[in-house]
Amino acid sequence: MTYLCVAIFVQSEQQAQRDIALAAEAGADMVELRIDDHADLGAIGLGQLSLLLQSSSLPAIVTCRPIWEGGRSRLSDTDRLALLSAADEADAAYLDVELETTRHAEAKDFLDDKLPRRREERAGLIFSSHDFTGRPAKLTAIFDELVRSPADVAKIVWTARTVRDNLEAFELLRHRAKPTIALCMGEAGLISRVLAKKFGAFLTFASLETGGGTAPGQVSVRDMKRLYRWDAIAPATKVYGVVGSPVAHSMSPAIHNAAFDTTGFDGVYVPLLVEPSYESFKAFMETFLAAEGLHLSGLSVTIPHKENALRYLKEKGAEIDPLAERIGALNTIAIRRVRLGGRGGNGVEESNAEPSNAVASAKADPTLYGTSTDYAAILDSITTKLGISREQLKDYRVAVIGAGGTGRTAVAALAHYGATVVVYNRTREKADALAAEFNGKTGKVVAADMAKLCDSCCQIYINTTSIGMSPNVEQSAFGDRPPALSADSVVFDAVYNPVRTMFIRQAEAAGARTINGVEMFVRQAAAQFELWTGTPAPTDVMRNVVESRL
Repeated sequence: MTYLCVAIFVQSEQQAQRDIALAAEAGADMVELRIDDHADLGAIGLGQLSLLLQSSSLPAIVTCRPIWEGGRSRLSDTDRLALLSAADEADAAYLDVELETTRHAEAKDFLDDKLPRRREERAGLIFSSHDFTGRPAKLTAIFDELVRSPADVAKIVWTARTVRDNLEAFELLRHRAKPTIALCMGEAGLISRVLAKKFGAFLTFASLETGGGTAPGQVSVRDMKRLYRWDAIAPATKVYGVVGSPVAHSMSPAIHNAAFDTTGFDGVYVPLLVEPSYESFKAFMETFLAAEGLHLSGLSVTIPHKENALRYLKEKGAEIDPLAERIGALNTIAIRRVRLGGRGGNGVEESNAEPSNAVASAKADPTLYGTSTDYAAILDSITTKLGISREQLKDYRVAVIGAGGTGRTAVAALAHYGATVVVYNRTREKADALAAEFNGKTGKVVAADMAKLCDSCCQIYINTTSIGMSPNVEQSAFGDRPPALSADSVVFDAVYNPVRTMFIRQAEAAGARTINGVEMFVRQAAAQFELWTGTPAPTDVMRNVVESRL
């Protein structure tokens, strides 16, 4: 069992009792009571600590972390260890002692008292090592020392330099010789906390509330349980994720994990922070595809990696959707594996069902497929609103505002189906270049000055820029002079936060039909889900998740 442990800074008995109760209510299995502030005025006393531990509804780890290892305590080793001994007498489940502290002479009496006693007669001992600056240079040597130590649990935590550091934590867990905690801090290290259960960690830490916690990157216990499906994670659970930079704001984990939950699919979806360069994207792909026991099965790709994803898949000779290749960007990668040594020596492609065993799946060769579900989402959002087929788009004039990634996708998709497209962009040169690239494939594509948008006579208007996105909710891609809109016009905003942008509100005021960004977001995510799982997407659930979070 991997425990879900909520870390709590103890300021008073009453506050700590309340927080323990809230952690239990949220579904935590354990709490860590940080008594670093014990020596400060008004902090909890020994008698109160004893009462707190004896009244706790959850097993408790007690920690008094010194400043020199990222804590708050200014006490000497002797005084801190005396506090931990008192916690032992008060029925703490575990005591967390820094590995460095155990090397000091002051720890001799403490260890001589604890170690000879049977485990049933004392609190368990966690020896720990933390690095808040990055990966320790002697990581392997430190971990080996922790494993060889008399500790009941080995704990090593460091700040992830890149998302790839998580794989090293997973390897430590896979080859553990005793109960082990191996975690990475920071945004890039989030997946080590979520996937700790998949790799059999002793525990993972969560905060009581979003933005709280005792270390950088802790996820709230509520999000661990609900957003990341903690209870459903198992060794064979398939892993999916969104690759981007930044990525913390993404709603993709919420929408996909809700879909997995609704359909009962054994998957978990996580944010994957990958630095913007192609070299970083390639290094991520190479290491994560090869990671044993991870079962990486699909990726959403967002800014700035859509072009990097296409380049990588082309270098690997992977199958790529022809229209996505024409667009020049991917937002979806499906990863399938062929089990080695199949019947008659031939490889056997894995289905979307659970792997028969972790070893077979881990040693499977990955086959990659790349596509863009963005273009289908754009086309289907429009054709559904108009009640037409994609082929009938040839009868429409479409204004595409913006020449970035989403604008490029919209232009390529609409031109492919014969629409007449006018590209408007702040920089005319970019609009000209985009129009020239797709003109005649199959529809007509031209560029126009942004200042002429108000005079446009198009039937469909698509905003693919970030204008109007929260917090700039009073801005519109139309500016203060929308074109002449009517009940026959369709106005489509790719921005989904807020749901009703100024762009949409201007269209509604003119009586035009509107499509908000949530529609596109849900459609592209639903197409990803179906590609990865072979299961119809619960689109109503996915839409409700986005709208409720917004």
